[in-house]
Parts: sequence; C-alpha cells; structure tokens
Amino acid sequence: MSRNKMKKALLMAVAAMMAATSACAQNGYDDTRHEVAISLGAGSNSDIINTFEAVGAAMFGITLENESFIGPISAEYFYHVKPWLGVGGIFVYGQMTQDAYFTDKSNGKDGEYKNHYFTLMPAVKFDWLRKKYFGMYSKVAAGATLRQEKYDSNNDSNDYDDSAVHFNWHVSLIGIEAGSPAIRGFAELGVGEQGILQAGVRYKF
Repeated sequence: MSRNKMKKALLMAVAAMMAATSACAQNGYDDTRHEVAISLGAGSNSDIINTFEAVGAAMFGITLENESFIGPISAEYFYHVKPWLGVGGIFVYGQMTQDAYFTDKSNGKDGEYKNHYFTLMPAVKFDWLRKKYFGMYSKVAAGATLRQEKYDSNNDSNDYDDSAVHFNWHVSLIGIEAGSPAIRGFAELGVGEQGILQAGVRYKF
C-alpha cells in the first residue's frame, strides 16, 4: 500500500472514530436500557405498623419499648421499554426488635420480639425529566411481604416463631437524581415500604 493510500485510510479511520464518539456523546444516555440501585429509607409501612401494634398491645396491658428498626434497605432493577418508562422490580428488607413487658416493668423485660420483613414488588418508573446529568421521576410498586416474627422469652416455654405473607406497596411521589450519565446519587419522597424518605446510588447502563 502506498504512503498516500495509508494516509487516506488513516484519516478515514480517525473520522469514523470521531463520528462514533460524537454519536455516543449525543445519544448514549438515551440508549441506556438498564438501571440498578441500592438505597436506605426511613418510615416504611412495616415500621409504621409496628408503632400501631405497640399502641394496640398497650390496651391489653402489654408494654413494648426500645424499638429498633433497621432499614428499609432496598435493591431495585428497571428495564426501560421507552426512555421515559421503566419496568422492573424492587426487593426491600427490614428488621425490628422490641422489648416486651407483660408484668411490672420493675421486674425487668419478659422477652424480646425480633421481626424480619422480606418484600418483593413489581414496579414501574416514570422518568418525566431525563437529562444527561440530572433527572426527576416517580415510581409505583405493589407486591407482597413475608413477615417472620420471633419471640424470645425469658421463660423458654413461651418462645415462638411465626410467619405470614401480606400485601404491600410503595409510591415515590418525586425522585431526584444527579451525577454522571452512568452513576448517580438520588433521593425520593413518597410513602410505602421503601420509606417516606429514601436515598441511594443508581447505576445506568
């Protein structure tokens, strides 16, 4: 191959690479189809239900105190069938512990409740503002929670384990995400099993 032909081929290759780079820069974000996220929330449905249960127990002379709730911790995946519409699923985990007093509190606690919550919900995400470095969205999810309840009594004969499945849901009224086209931090305001407030990290590809 002559020097002129080599030079011409090199220039054509460089031009093709530049065109491809330009196309990726312009359309790469719109071409993303997948996104995964992890987050931590506060004020989940399960946590709120525990608070009402403590109030109800008090009506029967049972005192539940020192509640500690871990989570909700969420993992989610969405596939974008359209740039503004993602369909997928959300997994949420939560854990609660409470001290139980069935007699005079001066005698010390009678036992401890420890609940685990495993929630799986199909979900839809609406990206109503979709920019390269910033976005705003809403999402809706509904599914089921497996609640595993364990009571450890100071009197071993009263120990028990129980589990039940019940309907659960989540609605994020508004979510805000910012960062690079691929990795973003986000925060959401809503209501449901992921919490009233929620924050995390999302990866798009």
